[in-house]
Amino acid sequence: MAANRSIRPDAVLIQAVIAGALSFAHLHDLAAAAGQSGWKAWAYPVSVDLLLVAAWRRLRAGRDRSSWTWFAIALAASLGANVATAGLLDLHQVPAWLRILVAGWPALAFLGGTLLVHAPTPDSPVPVADEEPAAEVEMHRTDTPDESTPAPVPVRAPALAPAPPKPPATGSAVPPALLDHARSIADTHRSSTGEQITAEALTARLGLPASTCEAIAAQLQLT
Repeated sequence: MAANRSIRPDAVLIQAVIAGALSFAHLHDLAAAAGQSGWKAWAYPVSVDLLLVAAWRRLRAGRDRSSWTWFAIALAASLGANVATAGLLDLHQVPAWLRILVAGWPALAFLGGTLLVHAPTPDSPVPVADEEPAAEVEMHRTDTPDESTPAPVPVRAPALAPAPPKPPATGSAVPPALLDHARSIADTHRSSTGEQITAEALTARLGLPASTCEAIAAQLQLT
């Protein structure tokens, strides 16, 4: 059998009910003074309070920073109605700008409520599972070689014969200037005698070593 619980009044709850009722009435009076009659005047305080509650719930969830903006807008509308109906504003002659604000409030409240309800929530991090180490796989050979089969003998490539040495160059190199000098002597001898100079005569005229003279004679094709 359940025990009887005594109902105790909560001071905070009572204060919230009183504040909500007064704010609700002030918003109704301001909307009625701005030209919103009948049920429309009662819909304005409901719209303001719903936007205030929706923004507060988003703030409690801590999902985005735009909730502070819509909470401040709804709170300013509620406080503005309370101040305006305290005797600071003549409700019989409401200014045009206030009528514009009251008339545009439904669209603003609808936009704020839609953004608060359908705002994307931050993606929660997906836990990454620990990777298991790969199982070790043992490899076994099935094609074992036959011990009776002799191992192949490696074949060696035949050794290459060394390249024959280059024959030494015959004769010594003759400087071009010396060869031209010897050719001019041979031409002079041919023009004066009408015969080709011999190798012995050219050697005597040049007075050079025998090897050099033989190379010059070979170049000039002298006998």
